[in-house]
Amino acid sequence: MDSNSTPMGLANLDIFASTLMELAANDRDILVTTSDSRGSGKLVPFADKFPDQLVEIGIAEQNLVGISAGLASMGKKVFAVSPACFLTARALEQIKNDVAYSDHPVKVIGISAGVSYGSLGTTHHSLHDFAVLQAINNIDIIAPADNVETALAVRAAVHHPRPVYIRFGKKAMPILHDPQVHFEIGKAIQMTPVQDEYDIALLAIGEAVAPAYFASQVLAEQGLTSCVLSVHSLRPFDEAAVEHAVTHSKATITVEEHSVNGGLGSRVAAFLMQAGIFHPIHIVGIPDEHTVIGSQGEIFNHYGISAQGLAKTALQLLHKEAV
Repeated sequence: MDSNSTPMGLANLDIFASTLMELAANDRDILVTTSDSRGSGKLVPFADKFPDQLVEIGIAEQNLVGISAGLASMGKKVFAVSPACFLTARALEQIKNDVAYSDHPVKVIGISAGVSYGSLGTTHHSLHDFAVLQAINNIDIIAPADNVETALAVRAAVHHPRPVYIRFGKKAMPILHDPQVHFEIGKAIQMTPVQDEYDIALLAIGEAVAPAYFASQVLAEQGLTSCVLSVHSLRPFDEAAVEHAVTHSKATITVEEHSVNGGLGSRVAAFLMQAGIFHPIHIVGIPDEHTVIGSQGEIFNHYGISAQGLAKTALQLLHKEAV
């Protein structure tokens, strides 16, 4: 499967909403709470079909999380849906205390995450969510790569016993997986053939998986082999899969739609250092600066989160030149 032949799917948010509708039809304990975000969360059809299973809180993210925690404490399977930039900033105290500390298994859904809002700029970007949530105990963190991972993640989250944060962007995504792929919270998915050794490991999360996967195809044209992992779960973190990919590769690149501080790259680097694995690694994400303004695609290209950009980074890391 290459970038030209890969089928294009829908936005992961669309799949989230349709999967939730399918599940809610047979489970009245599934509830959705929104902060005036049913439109941007693709939940208008859900509200029309199941009006008794959606609670509109209004633009009050702190109340959204607190009410969701209360409903979850009574056995409801609550999906609290709001833009990630506000949910993991304005309502962070409520996520910390009402959800994680109180151990209420709310499914906290951060929509329009990363730089999905594009030209609206830094106020609407969520490049901090992985970092702040990794610093809070007892909340799992998931960012699906494509429509297939999204549907499976939502199904897994319904009965997940712990609080969980799931992050979605806005754009249509290529279909990277076979529908029968095995998905398990906390288990990374290897997207390239298993072999004894690789030139480069590409470890990516969320919507950054697609450019990492397509970069491996660019590198293959240069005669280089890649181990591509979709690390969809930042917590629980699949140490075994990461260790295998890294120790069987000459160098590693991590890729994320997040600050280079406190996300996947930081998690991988800390794990390797503490495990005594000393290895060339490069973290690709949004650097510690005022983020440029543009569409999501333009921002990705500017910071090298693209097939060509990642291939160039890999060649530099391996001290090779493009043929």
